Amino acid sequence: MNIGLHDPDNTNYPNLALMKLSAWHKAKGDEVSFFNACCEYDKIYSSKVFTWTTDFYLPQSAQKGGIGYRLFDTLSDEIEHICPDYSLYGIDYSMGFLTRGCPNKCSWCIVPEKEGNIQYHAKIEEFVRHKNVVLMDPNVLACDYGIQQIEKIINLRLKVDFNQALDARVIDEGIAKRLSKVKWLHPVRLACDSKGQMEVVQKAVTLLRWHNTRPARYFVYIMVKDIESALERAKFIKGLYCDPFAQPYRDFDNKIIPTEEQKRFSRWVNHKAIFNSVAWEDYKKF
Repeated sequence: MNIGLHDPDNTNYPNLALMKLSAWHKAKGDEVSFFNACCEYDKIYSSKVFTWTTDFYLPQSAQKGGIGYRLFDTLSDEIEHICPDYSLYGIDYSMGFLTRGCPNKCSWCIVPEKEGNIQYHAKIEEFVRHKNVVLMDPNVLACDYGIQQIEKIINLRLKVDFNQALDARVIDEGIAKRLSKVKWLHPVRLACDSKGQMEVVQKAVTLLRWHNTRPARYFVYIMVKDIESALERAKFIKGLYCDPFAQPYRDFDNKIIPTEEQKRFSRWVNHKAIFNSVAWEDYKKF
């Protein structure tokens, strides 16, 4: 069979579901390539993460999946637990989930609705084929299994990035000490999505640095809804000698989309040379 894989997000970030489908079909002897509207295929799969991306020229017969299509269905266990085909995107690091779901019910997050409470998903050996690993767990620190897998990461001497951020609220002395032993592919990621999280982020940063978690200039996501609140949090994170990263709020159904001011504010925060030298009050005038 000739299989076409369609990635409408076009973010240059690998689509994990497509890599798993590629591995599964190649194991069956099928020909697999990215979808081209000029070619004919026996089967086409399209998977996307973002609801606002488009899928022009995609035949109606294509099998669609992913929250970008507002579909919460999952791959079969056979495909879900196959090692992804990393050659599809030509990447030199591994990707996957150790856990799925999250016990928190943040109003802006789709994970609890899509995946439920936190639960075991896979052992790291299932999908790791490189020393560098990107893990996409929504809240790996919220269960004992996630902590156990971090211990295994330490023992395997893997270099990792939890790209969805670690929950600052659960970082205590014991967890901070464990995290200090991890080799980090990217600085530790945290999140400060509301003013109420500022205190727990400060506590987490203090504990992580006390235990010498390196690099010590951590990365902190900031959700941008109200500019005044986001500005206070951005300044606060900068004051902790961490790097804020602003993300304009967009709801799942695209009924609420980022305003021009939110996007402009985010550009200011995320452009570090400007953020560190120009005040927001001056930047927004131009």
